[in-house]
Amino acid sequence: MSGKYLDKEFNFDKAVKNPYAKELKQQITIKISPSTIEYFKQESVETGIPYQTLINMYLDECVREKRKLKIEWV
Repeated sequence: MSGKYLDKEFNFDKAVKNPYAKELKQQITIKISPSTIEYFKQESVETGIPYQTLINMYLDECVREKRKLKIEWV
Protein backbone atom coordinates (compact mmCIF):
# COMPACT_ATOMS: atom_id res chain seq x y z
CA MET A 1 0.00 0.00 0.00
CA SER A 2 1.18 3.46 -0.69
CA GLY A 3 1.82 6.25 1.79
CA LYS A 4 -1.21 8.05 0.38
CA TYR A 5 -3.47 5.34 1.78
CA LEU A 6 -2.03 5.78 5.27
CA ASP A 7 -2.27 9.56 5.05
CA LYS A 8 -5.89 9.30 3.95
CA GLU A 9 -7.03 6.63 6.42
CA PHE A 10 -5.02 7.47 9.53
CA ASN A 11 -4.49 10.95 10.94
CA PHE A 12 -1.58 11.09 13.38
CA ASP A 13 -1.66 14.87 13.82
CA LYS A 14 -2.97 14.57 17.38
CA ALA A 15 -0.99 11.47 18.35
CA VAL A 16 0.73 11.55 21.74
CA LYS A 17 3.79 9.70 22.92
CA ASN A 18 3.08 6.53 24.91
CA PRO A 19 3.27 7.60 28.59
CA TYR A 20 4.10 4.03 29.61
CA ALA A 21 7.09 3.67 27.28
CA LYS A 22 9.45 4.21 30.23
CA GLU A 23 7.93 1.19 31.95
CA LEU A 24 8.50 -1.28 29.13
CA LYS A 25 10.25 -4.41 30.26
CA GLN A 26 13.79 -5.26 29.26
CA GLN A 27 14.56 -8.80 28.19
CA ILE A 28 17.54 -10.37 29.97
CA THR A 29 19.06 -13.78 30.49
CA ILE A 30 19.28 -14.90 34.10
CA LYS A 31 20.17 -18.20 35.74
CA ILE A 32 17.51 -19.33 38.21
CA SER A 33 17.53 -22.60 40.12
CA PRO A 34 15.08 -25.27 38.93
CA SER A 35 13.36 -25.34 42.34
CA THR A 36 12.69 -21.59 42.15
CA ILE A 37 11.29 -21.89 38.63
CA GLU A 38 9.11 -24.79 39.72
CA TYR A 39 7.81 -22.78 42.68
CA PHE A 40 6.73 -19.90 40.43
CA LYS A 41 5.29 -22.28 37.83
CA GLN A 42 3.12 -23.87 40.55
CA GLU A 43 2.04 -20.42 41.71
CA SER A 44 1.22 -19.69 38.08
CA VAL A 45 -1.11 -22.68 37.90
CA GLU A 46 -2.88 -21.56 41.07
CA THR A 47 -3.20 -17.87 40.14
CA GLY A 48 -3.57 -18.08 36.36
CA ILE A 49 -0.76 -15.53 35.99
CA PRO A 50 2.25 -16.49 33.81
CA TYR A 51 5.22 -17.50 35.96
CA GLN A 52 7.56 -14.93 34.43
CA THR A 53 5.03 -12.22 35.28
CA LEU A 54 4.87 -13.53 38.86
CA ILE A 55 8.66 -13.38 39.16
CA ASN A 56 8.61 -9.81 37.84
CA MET A 57 5.79 -8.87 40.24
CA TYR A 58 7.75 -10.28 43.18
CA LEU A 59 10.92 -8.43 42.19
CA ASP A 60 8.93 -5.20 41.73
CA GLU A 61 7.54 -5.66 45.24
CA CYS A 62 11.08 -6.10 46.60
CA VAL A 63 12.11 -2.84 44.93
CA ARG A 64 9.05 -0.92 46.20
CA GLU A 65 9.58 -2.14 49.76
CA LYS A 66 13.36 -1.75 49.53
CA ARG A 67 13.59 -5.33 50.79
CA LYS A 68 17.12 -6.41 51.67
CA LEU A 69 18.42 -9.92 51.26
CA LYS A 70 19.26 -11.90 54.39
CA ILE A 71 22.49 -13.60 53.41
CA GLU A 72 24.10 -16.10 55.74
CA TRP A 73 27.40 -17.71 54.80
CA VAL A 74 27.86 -21.17 56.24
